[in-house]
Amino acid sequence: RSAQFFLSGTSKQFDFVLNKYQEALQAKADSKNSKSEVLLKLDKWYQNELPKKIKSRGKEGHMTHEELVQLIKWKLARGKFRPRLKDLIQMNTPRVVMQETKKAFRAIDKRKDLEGAVNALSNLKGVGPAMASAVLSAMAPELAPFMADELLLSMPEVEGIDYTMKEYMKLVDQTKQCVERLNAQGGEWTPHKVEQTVWTYYILRDLKPEALENLPEASERRVATEAESGGEAANGNNGLNGEVSDGETHGEATDIVTPSSDVTPVTNTDPTPEVTPEAPEATNGTNGSEAAAEAAEAVSDKVPS
Repeated sequence: RSAQFFLSGTSKQFDFVLNKYQEALQAKADSKNSKSEVLLKLDKWYQNELPKKIKSRGKEGHMTHEELVQLIKWKLARGKFRPRLKDLIQMNTPRVVMQETKKAFRAIDKRKDLEGAVNALSNLKGVGPAMASAVLSAMAPELAPFMADELLLSMPEVEGIDYTMKEYMKLVDQTKQCVERLNAQGGEWTPHKVEQTVWTYYILRDLKPEALENLPEASERRVATEAESGGEAANGNNGLNGEVSDGETHGEATDIVTPSSDVTPVTNTDPTPEVTPEAPEATNGTNGSEAAAEAAEAVSDKVPS
């Protein structure tokens, strides 16, 4: 699994994979039914233009209604398409969008309070922890990773996905540990960069495994692993190029053998963990749960205020 990469990948390996982000994005775009240029254009806006716009607003950092609608388009283009979520987002008034995104910005700018920021954003219709994390990652990439399905599925011992505050805070903690590990090796990593890299690794393993053939240290580690296992690369003792820092196996070893020109990539035969959207706790009686919206694509209490 990509969980091994998340847990044990080196700074050099993360650098290598992050440099292939656009390649992974193109592969993802090509795999979608819609025109590939739609995702590419939206991703450029999200990764580059939106953070600059938010930053330019200084201490009054916020998002506009138009930007929030554009953001849900990006999220749906990059992940699972749920048209009802866009409708719910559009129901929010410009005034309320500015008000709640300002609250979220203050929570992270003054107190580094991600949980408080998520709660503020969850007052918006159609916004739950996953959508809120997309807002926060644009506002504060040094604090907040985006809650992508691929990142959640790369968590150790994952059994399923819950779009809840608890699950997001677990992800934040895991990402922080990864940032600390990589930066101790001389890197300059943030939660958002780690999230992008793990997403890239997950997508390339799934859609374009040959792009990972030259992952740093792959050749030497693979030869050593083959020698130890009698030439069966898929039967090594670990999942990331034969390297586990504590000598223990984390996750399924056969799921993360790095593809090479003379070794057939081993694909994951385990069933995909069941995604079970679960509504986050509402901070009031009317707030919009993205999780409920994603499960039923309709939330009865989502009427325009």
